[in-house]
Amino acid sequence: MADQSLDRVKFLTFDIFGTVIDLTGSLAAPAGEFLAANGSDVTGQAFYADWRERQRIEQYQDNLMMLGHSGYLETCRRAFVYCLKKHNVSFTADAVREFMQVYMDLQPYPDAVEGLRAVGARYKLVALSNGEQWYLEMLLSNNVPVEFDAIISVDQVGAFKPSPGIYRKAVQRLKCEPGEIMMVAAHSFDILGAQACGFKAAYVNRYNLPTEDSEYQPDIIVDDFVQLAERLLS
Repeated sequence: MADQSLDRVKFLTFDIFGTVIDLTGSLAAPAGEFLAANGSDVTGQAFYADWRERQRIEQYQDNLMMLGHSGYLETCRRAFVYCLKKHNVSFTADAVREFMQVYMDLQPYPDAVEGLRAVGARYKLVALSNGEQWYLEMLLSNNVPVEFDAIISVDQVGAFKPSPGIYRKAVQRLKCEPGEIMMVAAHSFDILGAQACGFKAAYVNRYNLPTEDSEYQPDIIVDDFVQLAERLLS
């Protein structure tokens, strides 16, 4: 049965990295190859878990220090270097620069493509992401075979999510009310930030993690995009 509280929703805004794009599947194996080539016995999976966690810290530090927005790819690079040092892996700046080209070929979760195509029949689809504008446009065009109605980067406000500016920018760009937007994300902090700005929210709990300990809780919780489409289109 459809949730009538969601009847006003016209736009679905999607987190991209980790929600639509399979970061672990795209990055763990290449990281493992880099580590092995540099004499480390740390697995790609173990390293990526540290890397992803560190990248979030890099983004939060970037917001808090207010010294200028570094950009998504730079925080990914900084986190990678930090974790190489943490695991005592030898490296050169040139080797890291070459390795970072892996970000040009990140691949989506298959269920994300299926679900996006399904919900696109009813809703406007909007990428709302921490990625750079040029990078998002390139990556989505090349690797995600779905047509987005708009692509909105945090570059436009100079701060990473969950800074409220990016959600407010979406409202401004889409010329709608906050309650006409539903944020779709696999990260609970993104859900929290969007709901604090008046959005509806769907938590795609890919990683079997809890929601935030907050009065803001998702309107919908699903395991993947196929379930999301079933809930929204029923």
